[in-house]
Amino acid sequence: MEKESFHGTRNETAVTEFIPEGFSALDQRLQLFLSLVLLLMYLTTVMGNTTIIFLVCGYHRLQTPMYFFISNLSFLEIWFTSSTSIKLFVILGSGRRTISLSSCFAQSYFYFALGCTAFVLLVVMSFDRYVATCQPLRYAAIMKPQLCIQLVVAAWVIGITLLSYRLVLLYQLIFCGSNKIHHFFSDNSPLFKLFCSDSSLLWKTDSVLVSFIILASLCLTLAFYMGILFWILHLPAASGRKKTFATCSSHLTTLAIVYGSCIAL
Repeated sequence: MEKESFHGTRNETAVTEFIPEGFSALDQRLQLFLSLVLLLMYLTTVMGNTTIIFLVCGYHRLQTPMYFFISNLSFLEIWFTSSTSIKLFVILGSGRRTISLSSCFAQSYFYFALGCTAFVLLVVMSFDRYVATCQPLRYAAIMKPQLCIQLVVAAWVIGITLLSYRLVLLYQLIFCGSNKIHHFFSDNSPLFKLFCSDSSLLWKTDSVLVSFIILASLCLTLAFYMGILFWILHLPAASGRKKTFATCSSHLTTLAIVYGSCIAL
């Protein structure tokens, strides 16, 4: 949908809704099949993460700082996946491709805000593994429940507040001309290309902040694991080194997947 607006002698057409074009070249039956496959993957993700949350909450032995952080990451993963997947199911399943301006901005905000929160949570989890590995006798004294809650709240606050500038700047910009987003969700590059007003401030701010979040979290995570590696190398017994590394292997796998896919994107 578009509406006419007049600025002086120039007639502009302001965009009020967008059309995501992701997978539009596929046959309708193939789109429906793809929507069912993605729906199955989405439900598996939600059920898996929900199971983790219930297990951590229901079993006293799992109510430790490490599993507390994992359950928070699972909760975040449910919302992060939902921020783009639900609209994609509607697009592929029903063919209704329009998305309003407000919904587009909200999707873009939550996608990046939740992504930022995930990076901060990964740093918190790296810190937890560092303390557990290098300060095992003081672990319970350092990682108290109050500190764990404070770290998680800080991660959510950082993610939500740091990316709030996007909504402010997006609502100040004007979209005109084409309303077709060459993607299946409101990602940065295809959305920014539709601006007809000066978007240089948003481009620069977005690039600097997103790069800072990714690089800062990666550097902090690497610093904690370098400390763990040095500590492991100083262990006298090979069995002790193997056991200590095994406790961090699952977190290292998660880090490799997250940062690897982010760098690839």
